[in-house]
Amino acid sequence: MKALVLKRYGGLDHVEFADMARPTIKPDEILVEVHAAGLNPIDYMIPKGMFKPILKLQLPATLGSDLAGVVVEVGSRVTRFKKGDAVYASIFDLPGGSLAELVAVPEYAAALKPDNLDFVQAASVPMVGLTSWQALNERAQLKRGQKVFIPAGSGGIGTFAIQLAKQLGAKVGTTTSTANVEWVRELGADEVVDYKKQEFEQVLHGYDVVLGTIRGDGVAKSLEILNPNSSVVSLIGPPDAAFARARGMNFLMRFVFGLMSGKIIRQARQRAASYSFLFVRPDGRQLAKIGELLAASRIRPVIDRVFPFAQAKAGLAYLEQGRAKGKVVVQMK
Repeated sequence: MKALVLKRYGGLDHVEFADMARPTIKPDEILVEVHAAGLNPIDYMIPKGMFKPILKLQLPATLGSDLAGVVVEVGSRVTRFKKGDAVYASIFDLPGGSLAELVAVPEYAAALKPDNLDFVQAASVPMVGLTSWQALNERAQLKRGQKVFIPAGSGGIGTFAIQLAKQLGAKVGTTTSTANVEWVRELGADEVVDYKKQEFEQVLHGYDVVLGTIRGDGVAKSLEILNPNSSVVSLIGPPDAAFARARGMNFLMRFVFGLMSGKIIRQARQRAASYSFLFVRPDGRQLAKIGELLAASRIRPVIDRVFPFAQAKAGLAYLEQGRAKGKVVVQMK
């Protein structure tokens, strides 16, 4: 089968198509014929080696984590799926990758595809959906009436997280460029800051939750808009010692991550706020709950561009430019 593979670290120059063996599934796995695969920023960061200390890949490694497709084989212990089911899943941080014609997926990581979504739409959801759900619902425990700041509202995470936050009953603030101000309002944002004209920390105030999505000093600046007893959940780091412990890392890595996050944790405490780093995990049952919102059209996928499988590498390069308005998806079939 054909797959998009990272041969060695050093960037997209070392990513190419290769013929790989058909996956052999375990008793608790399903084999999925992939119809579409969603792309995420981490997919072009991994080839650069940015996650080598965290993600232990065996090279050559198939890239990608989000997929939607049809079950063609089920393991002997699988009870939730059967051959012919249309499913979607994230296999992030698991062996294998989604940019392949066939992918072995653990049963616990998959959910039935919402009937009202095609495969491209469904493939755009898993990582942004699960990240938003785990950050806002689980970690921050966002409550009705609270205010959440979700920067970069027109990006892949932003477009989904804004909609989910509104479903949770929160008020949403975001940033975007001039051209997208009204568009993110239509997604549900209540306060929109045009970052080309204003600094968000000079405009927004009284927030209870911040979703950290922008590299640089954005997380530190966001502390200025927070209420006491608020929380910052960062998706871009720095990783903290709690994250290292959760992954079973050794004392040295826990110490290093503790040093890396020490400054922002102290700054947050000075504002009577908490800081934590979130690394999304696959969870099919959460995807099923997200699927209910999608099926009821309470949340809609936002897709910027679709690339054919033969141009998957070009799709990663396009995503790396940082101009996508929503998600970028690769279509296999």
